[in-house]
Amino acid sequence: MAVSYNGLPVPATGARITYSNGRYQVPDNPIIPFIEGDGTGRDIWKASVRVFDAAVEKAYQGKRRVAWYEVFAGEKAKAEFNNWLPDDTVNAIREFRVAIKGPLTTPVGGGMRSLNVALRQILDLYACVRPVKYYKGTPSPVKHPERMDLVIYRENTEDVYAGIEWEEGTPEAAKLIEFLNKDMLKGSKKQVRLDSGVGIKPISVTGTKRLVRMAIQFALDSGRKIVTIMHKGNIQKFTEGAFRKWGYELATQEFRDKVVTERESWILDNKDKNPNLTIEENANLTEPGLEFATEEFRQSIYQEVRDVLSAIYATHGKGAWKKKLMVNDRIADSIFQQVVTRADEYSVLATSNLNGDYISDACAAQVGGLGIAPGANIGDGYAIFEATHGTAPKYADKDVINPGSVILSGVMMFRLMGWNEAADLIEHGMERSIEQKKVTYDFERLMEGATKVKTSEFATHIIGNMDAAVLSATR
Repeated sequence: MAVSYNGLPVPATGARITYSNGRYQVPDNPIIPFIEGDGTGRDIWKASVRVFDAAVEKAYQGKRRVAWYEVFAGEKAKAEFNNWLPDDTVNAIREFRVAIKGPLTTPVGGGMRSLNVALRQILDLYACVRPVKYYKGTPSPVKHPERMDLVIYRENTEDVYAGIEWEEGTPEAAKLIEFLNKDMLKGSKKQVRLDSGVGIKPISVTGTKRLVRMAIQFALDSGRKIVTIMHKGNIQKFTEGAFRKWGYELATQEFRDKVVTERESWILDNKDKNPNLTIEENANLTEPGLEFATEEFRQSIYQEVRDVLSAIYATHGKGAWKKKLMVNDRIADSIFQQVVTRADEYSVLATSNLNGDYISDACAAQVGGLGIAPGANIGDGYAIFEATHGTAPKYADKDVINPGSVILSGVMMFRLMGWNEAADLIEHGMERSIEQKKVTYDFERLMEGATKVKTSEFATHIIGNMDAAVLSATR
């Protein structure tokens, strides 16, 4: 371990978080790097760190504490080191494994698309994790926001975010279009227009399976009942459709004793209800309209029913499947409708990159917006927790912005560390503060009878309401 990064000494009173066998080993005094953030990040971090320290102190009475360690990215790093993302910052996060950050500016003028994307790619943080949960009293545009309690696992490295594209009119675009039209599409009616910009959408077995694996493991660890694979496979059969197929493969191959797919549950339930049901009768119940299908398709469904019953009826039949984790899939546009009309049918989403980007913000809008939407980018042994909103420079240093996104990202961080008591105190403190209508301007303007408070004052109210939670627990 280096003694300093970016010229700042490593806290002598802290210890490293380590990682082995898929688990983090967290000391009582972990060193956690933080990036303050640009614009409003400065105000948000000052408020958030007070909340974090207060929660740890109240939960553990001095037996645990965080050794915070500042590292640099964004405007502050550019001003001090003439580098938007110094190597030492990445090395420190790699060394200490768990970090938290405020919003960062995207550099203007090329050379780096996004500092956030750069950190994800360098550390291979392949899962963007976005919990979306309603806190009582939060203003919402929907009638029943309390139905929303969803965790989104968004693949973070592939899809259109791989950044493989060529501008219209460039020689590179022309060369690719010519290859597609004359070679790959030869003999078909499909052609790419010559005046097109062109992008590549890669989705791999590797990227899909490790993302779905993490989502399923989270669901099992947290006692959730359903993992839904979100895709647009009805149109993009070999990318989005493959994401669906590989997700099911991973679930049934690696978690066979713990999961049941939705389609398997139909077959098992048919058999449970009528043990004398023939294979053909079961198939007709599972696939309505089968009598109108081709003989080849009918035989494939008969074989599917045979395979399911022979493989898992002994372990999953007679109602045992009802206690397993359900893995199902839904088409992306359907989910966008259903998270508004029946959000309680969804618990964990596993999705490709672009779908995950859209659905995360659409869900967050129902429970308070990006101002309190937490997020994390997680890989194998590394995790960065972050604000999900932008830097809002016009509000910088005015002590007015809602710090909830970073604060709740800290809740995620503490849960990953196993410090659930501190996480619970923070969530209680925030929810109680919102119920009391002591909120920052973004909520105050939407809540009748609310009191507008500053960023720093909101943190103070959260901390005060933690005290109420502690007193209540000790009575």
